[in-house]
Amino acid sequence: MTDKGGLFSRFKRGLKKTSSQLSSLFTGNHIEDSLWDELEERLILADLGASLSSDLLEQVKRKRAALKTPQHLLAELKEQAAALFPPANDVEMSAKPHVILVIGVNGAGKTTTIAKLSKQYKKNGKKVLLCAADTFRAAAIDQLKSWADRVGVGFTSLGEGSDPAAVAYEGVTYGKNNGYDIVIIDTAGRLHTKHNLMEELKKINRVIGKANAGSPQEVLLVLDGTAGQNALSQAKVFNEAIPVTDLAITKLDGTAKGGIVLRIASELRIPMRYVGFGEQEDDLVDFNKDAYVEAIFTE
Repeated sequence: MTDKGGLFSRFKRGLKKTSSQLSSLFTGNHIEDSLWDELEERLILADLGASLSSDLLEQVKRKRAALKTPQHLLAELKEQAAALFPPANDVEMSAKPHVILVIGVNGAGKTTTIAKLSKQYKKNGKKVLLCAADTFRAAAIDQLKSWADRVGVGFTSLGEGSDPAAVAYEGVTYGKNNGYDIVIIDTAGRLHTKHNLMEELKKINRVIGKANAGSPQEVLLVLDGTAGQNALSQAKVFNEAIPVTDLAITKLDGTAKGGIVLRIASELRIPMRYVGFGEQEDDLVDFNKDAYVEAIFTE
């Protein structure tokens, strides 16, 4: 969905706080021994974590004899970092409706991500329906309805306090019977009742399949980029409850810990699909590992 012409510049602007602490290391004409320790420390500060930072540098050091300058080291580091990302999923839109179940903790940016996705899909000629299955908070339903009206897409809800699985079932059924191409389902994310939440999500996942065989086609987990280690922990918990097909990470423009993207990709092996760099409707871009790696290491 993203214009590749401006992709790197978007990543570079969004990851400026992260790149500012990494890019300054690769100057001069010689690789001093102190550079390795300093680089590992900076990678850890960027939230790659101690283990991944160490492993990544070990891979680079295997080519040490061929690395004559800090710029050579940087090039090898970028190559090794890019290799850590799993391949992207080949998403087919053959099912009608194509159902996307969106999960994640409250405050991660699920609803705004849904709004951005719906706008992009509508722009591409798709008939989109938003389904408000976060029935725990009236504000969540109102917010999604507001976005649906603003973007100009369909909306369905059974109101506050309704059974979320019933809302999802009715939403998918409505989408199926009314010619919608895409149904995007919002869900609750209140981790203070983690067990109940995960059981609820499992139930939603099951009933969606009953409403439309083979659905959901996507389970998109939205993570807050400023959460760092917590984002990784959240991803593990959600993925254990429902197999996640893709990730979206938000708010990367507000953090110096953009390395968490690499850490999540490396540990969970779940494709990163989207990145959010702001609150506007057009601030969601397709993830590109080469643009990301280039951006975090380039001033």
